[in-house]
Amino acid sequence: MKVIFTQDVKGSGKKGEVKEVSDGYARNFLIGKGLAVEATAKNMSDLAGKKSSEQHKADVAKAEALDSAAKLKGKSVIIKAKAGAGGKLFGAVTASHVADAVGQQLGIKTEKKKVALSSEIKAFGTYTAEIKLYTGISEKITVEVTEE
Repeated sequence: MKVIFTQDVKGSGKKGEVKEVSDGYARNFLIGKGLAVEATAKNMSDLAGKKSSEQHKADVAKAEALDSAAKLKGKSVIIKAKAGAGGKLFGAVTASHVADAVGQQLGIKTEKKKVALSSEIKAFGTYTAEIKLYTGISEKITVEVTEE
């Protein structure tokens, strides 16, 4: 019997995969526990629709990432921070600070997880940060830390 897996089943198949399995295994275990559905014409067309929808979403996300990368190319952000004696910052400038500055100054929303700093920022100066926008798409920006 051909089935379409609705969830990953260890040793049998992954979600969205169509496989031929024995009738008893399909009826009693996979379909019975909701891990798979029978591969009828309707279910196959639903699966094709879901796959094309996911592909479209991925294409749109990639296009947005390329657009954002073009906007970020060669840009810099300025972060103002408080410092103590000797020009040493109170605390440090983190990826979260950089993500907020990119959102406010350049208008591109990013998550702090997607910002990779070249080194810890604990003093005034100019640093580089890499912003990962999509798989394989990233852009480097300059981060200037100045006194508040």
